[in-house]
Amino acid sequence: MLKRSNLARLALSMGLAFCAFASGTKAETITVTHWGGQFYGVPYAVAMEKGFFKKDGPVDVTGILTAAGGGTAVRNTQAGDVPFGEVSLAAAVQAINAGQKLAIVGAGVTTVADQMWVVKKDSKLTSIKELVGQSIGFTSPASVSNMVILMALKANGMSAKQVKLVPAGDLGANLSAVSSGAVAAGFSDELVYAQNTELVRPLFLVRDVMSPKMMQTVLVIATDYAATHRDAVKGLIAGRRDGLRYMREHLDESADIVAKAYNNPNAELFRAHLRRLNAVDYWSDGKLDYDAMNHMVEGLQITGQLKEGPIDWTKYVDTSFLPADLQAMR
Repeated sequence: MLKRSNLARLALSMGLAFCAFASGTKAETITVTHWGGQFYGVPYAVAMEKGFFKKDGPVDVTGILTAAGGGTAVRNTQAGDVPFGEVSLAAAVQAINAGQKLAIVGAGVTTVADQMWVVKKDSKLTSIKELVGQSIGFTSPASVSNMVILMALKANGMSAKQVKLVPAGDLGANLSAVSSGAVAAGFSDELVYAQNTELVRPLFLVRDVMSPKMMQTVLVIATDYAATHRDAVKGLIAGRRDGLRYMREHLDESADIVAKAYNNPNAELFRAHLRRLNAVDYWSDGKLDYDAMNHMVEGLQITGQLKEGPIDWTKYVDTSFLPADLQAMR
């Protein structure tokens, strides 16, 4: 015979199971590149906190798998509870070209307006054109920062042959390289710079020397899963959109939500950074901007990751999961 305590536990577990069945939702994890570090994940943090995923579809996202970017994010996406993720456009294109069964189903971050190159506070350099003959840090070969510096040089009538490009590592390593004098200028973003204003100053913001309209990240789904879980995919896209909509209407509250999700105690820093990103339309509501996508492809071609020539996006994209008002080409 079951003891009373065991009966109580059994009744409770059956009740919870019934509630989950009755609600039609299932708690799952998805993947967001650089979760906990970069701000790609803001709409997801807000959507989870406010229950939008549970409201909008059969999948209640309760956890996020992070990734250091690139192919790792794609692999994590495919290994997640739900093979849905926000990954770099470059990684998505390369994975699909390699035969992986993925589809791009929406846009994530559509600008590099927050990126910059910094120098020591006492540096005599004042513009990108003064970097001729100087060493310039970026993160790693074939990275977005590698693409952007090459495109920025080209946009200003310069070439890589006129400078020394140095793969210095992550943003912290770029900052250290500038501080130590290993490079004259290093890659950064507004969040890292805001925490180190006593050490460095911006030499140039990307948005001031070239068009910052570049599709950094996209929403992807494993096609096999999508074929049998259309409502789930639509719900995830809708939940992210609702999280973004709420964020735009409640910036400070949303910044606090993200700081908590990222385990960062500096809420004021997050509030200021979120306001800056919102001001430059950092996040897309999901609608694909093909001009921004083609600009990123230009970067892939400059770094030798794609062959020259236009790309046929119909081989990569499935817009049928987007809400009707987001499906038209932009």
